Amino acid sequence: MKADESHVEGISSVCIRGYWATYENTYPKEWIENVIRDFYNHERILGEVTESNSNWGGYFVAVENGKVVGAAGGGMIDEEVGELFVIYIDPDRRNEGIGSGLLNVITKQQKEEYGAKRQWVSVQKGNMKGIPFYESRGFKFQSENVPKDYPEFPTHIKLRYSREI
Repeated sequence: MKADESHVEGISSVCIRGYWATYENTYPKEWIENVIRDFYNHERILGEVTESNSNWGGYFVAVENGKVVGAAGGGMIDEEVGELFVIYIDPDRRNEGIGSGLLNVITKQQKEEYGAKRQWVSVQKGNMKGIPFYESRGFKFQSENVPKDYPEFPTHIKLRYSREI
């Protein structure tokens, strides 16, 4: 379902737990804490839940018994090009189809509401939870780059994948 203000705490929690589970053995603790502080705080998520435009389609959540078990968001990066910006699943609920369901709803939004024909995603190099997920859903590796967001961590390498939708 489309997220609203009541899901902010759950989105934050699932993103934080998912980020730790994905990167705790790959990146230093301070790196993880910086990313969590910058991206998964309640204030930022509240703004992203209440904002919706062609560049950001809002958050979608998977909820079970009132608890957010997965969250994802995407938007458009060009006229016919969408991007999945974020997707996290409760680490205890992986491999249950929650991520596939969230990706499907984001893809449907991008195709039907915004006219996307191609979809992109960035994944950190070494993310062996994300890379197989995207590749099994038709995403193909396109490029590798070092983003400028965190220059103090030069090992942060993003892999760019895309697929036709």
